[in-house]
Amino acid sequence: MRAQSGDWLVIEAGDESRHARRGRIEQVRSAQGAPPYLVRWLDTGRTTLVFPGPDAHVLTAVELERIEATVTARCAAVQAEIGARYRR
Repeated sequence: MRAQSGDWLVIEAGDESRHARRGRIEQVRSAQGAPPYLVRWLDTGRTTLVFPGPDAHVLTAVELERIEATVTARCAAVQAEIGARYRR
């Protein structure tokens, strides 16, 4: 795993008792971009030192924006379809 400051760390939900988490990588402590990372979590606003496990991955800001745009477009399409069905 390699990252740089400004990238996003995503930890996927391993089961139903945990939720996925996303945080902005504030600091990378190795020159090669390897963990640990200082991460500011979106859900709590806290900054913690993280040694990511196998359920984690890094996204660049561009990758995250692309994913969010895709999800937004899908949601809009579903909402439009639901609206069209109720107007019939």
